[in-house]
Amino acid sequence: MTHCGSHLKSVPLAFEQLVSWENLWSAWQNAARGKRRSPTVAQYEFKLADNLLGLQARLTEQSYRPGPYHHFFVHQPKTRKVSAAPFEDRIVHHALCQIIEPRFERYFIADSYANRVGKGTHKAVDRFAQFAQSYRYVLRCDIKQYFASIDHQLLIAQLCKYLSEEEIVNLISRIVVSGDRVLEDQYTAVYFTGDDLFDIIRPRGLPIGNLTSQFWSNAYLHQLDVFAKRELGCRGYLRYVDDFALFANDRKTLWQWKSALIGKLAELRLTMHEHSAQVQPTASGSPWLGFVVYPTHRRLKGRKLRHSTRHLNRRYAQWRNGAITFAEFDANVQAWINHARYADSWRLREQILQDFDIRNRFSPLP
Repeated sequence: MTHCGSHLKSVPLAFEQLVSWENLWSAWQNAARGKRRSPTVAQYEFKLADNLLGLQARLTEQSYRPGPYHHFFVHQPKTRKVSAAPFEDRIVHHALCQIIEPRFERYFIADSYANRVGKGTHKAVDRFAQFAQSYRYVLRCDIKQYFASIDHQLLIAQLCKYLSEEEIVNLISRIVVSGDRVLEDQYTAVYFTGDDLFDIIRPRGLPIGNLTSQFWSNAYLHQLDVFAKRELGCRGYLRYVDDFALFANDRKTLWQWKSALIGKLAELRLTMHEHSAQVQPTASGSPWLGFVVYPTHRRLKGRKLRHSTRHLNRRYAQWRNGAITFAEFDANVQAWINHARYADSWRLREQILQDFDIRNRFSPLP
């Protein structure tokens, strides 16, 4: 098992908190939310107290081991391999994150927006728009095969900077190891300066779909955030998972920062899509998280809009055929409206919804 210590011990955090009945019960509720009709969840709930007590005992004795993943593919916005952990493992993921996330939140930068309470996609778009109004140029970057490339050794070392409890680190290590190579078929080998054979076969990859993977992906790139903000001195910086943007008032500075970022990412055994990482005027509009953001307004990205329209049309046909209830169709529409309203899209929303024979059953457009 991995052993580590830290000088950061100001936030009280104990393994006993993680395995407490209160924490496991809360983790069960969060893991089961919206999934109570699932046969797997219902079976676990049938003997819930016994199952949670058994899990508590295995965690306390450190005999808990993660189970095998179930893999499937999603194709929007791009094809990705999703790895679903067994339901009990998802309870453990929630129990762990509920305890350790507050500690990391003290050190994450404010302008990291993914998988954090009070953050999210739309706030990241709002912040991007603020920077676009304040700066003349932007450099947008994203990382190649990010989740498949995350190096286990470097990840554990990063987490150990904020953790001092050996039992918690050992649990994290077991979860990380369980995801080794699950994205191997999604990874193209990258050779970094000084690599030998042992570096090429280093354990890597975090399963897309794990709550822990989402959280650890933020922790892994925290070094990049600090580098951009403090060492490069970029005031206009923000990140959402592996998409990040830097703003400045001259092109030369951003090109210099791009070179520095490539070097920093190499230290993390990561590479960016260099060809698409171009310096552009903010006035020209910048694609960002499903929107095209201008200093004065925003539009929905065309590809995202086409996908959403097709999805709503399918759900509308299912409702008309009796395959789903109106409430289920309405939930899809309201979710899309809530997303689209962050762009200048009132007429667009009106145009799309008028194609549905809904007899004014929807609430007015916000």
